[in-house]
Amino acid sequence: MTPIQIVSIVLIPFCGTLLGSASALFLGEKLASKMQKVLLGFAAGVMVAASVWSLLIPAINEAEAAGVIPWLPALVGFLVGVVMMLLLDEFTPHLHIDSSKPEGVSSKLGKNTMLMLAVTLHNIPEGMAVGVVLAGSVSGQVEMSVASAVALALGIALQNMPEGAIISLPLRAQGLSRKRSFAYGVASGVVEPIAALITILAIEHLIPLFPYMLAAAAGAMLYVVVEELIPQSQSDEHTNMPTIGFAVGFAVMMVLDTALG
Repeated sequence: MTPIQIVSIVLIPFCGTLLGSASALFLGEKLASKMQKVLLGFAAGVMVAASVWSLLIPAINEAEAAGVIPWLPALVGFLVGVVMMLLLDEFTPHLHIDSSKPEGVSSKLGKNTMLMLAVTLHNIPEGMAVGVVLAGSVSGQVEMSVASAVALALGIALQNMPEGAIISLPLRAQGLSRKRSFAYGVASGVVEPIAALITILAIEHLIPLFPYMLAAAAGAMLYVVVEELIPQSQSDEHTNMPTIGFAVGFAVMMVLDTALG
């Protein structure tokens, strides 16, 4: 696979963020509450399915092929990913949508910047996930297909579209211009291709740890789902809407992974 092809796959999820953030240029200043909840549920469903089919199951299979206790790398890597996101969550100043209380260490950062950082935290494990699967597929040393990496990138791109809208439209409602709201949404997704490329560059030296890295990406993604996406989607009324969104997102990602992977 050529470097251009690798970069093209890495940029697929970022394009989802780009398209979602573009809603600030064309739509109103706020998503309807029901729609926002459906989109949050959809994003959560995609991330859970990707964590299972694209990351944890391959981690178990790779460990078994290497003659290691199959569940051990998945368990260790999963917990490492959770702890990594817990530490980032504790020490990165950020502010969640519809919240007035910042989290992380105290800081003098503006509200808009902290809103962007909250979404950026989501995108780190997603970039890692695409990077580790793609790196494994191009290394030729593990049983991962390029189609699996493309399926995962497409699934994450689909859930990045609502995430881009969810960050950019509330910024419009707070008085930012359309262009600045769009720019903040796009900036929140820049970390994804960066995290993916760093993972790809490092994988050559980390092939023995490949199952652990797959599971770590899964743990990080599931941390985001449980810590933020599900609580936000289930707040107040209309809790059946995000549940439907979750089911659709899970089904879409499951089909993408099994059909293309």
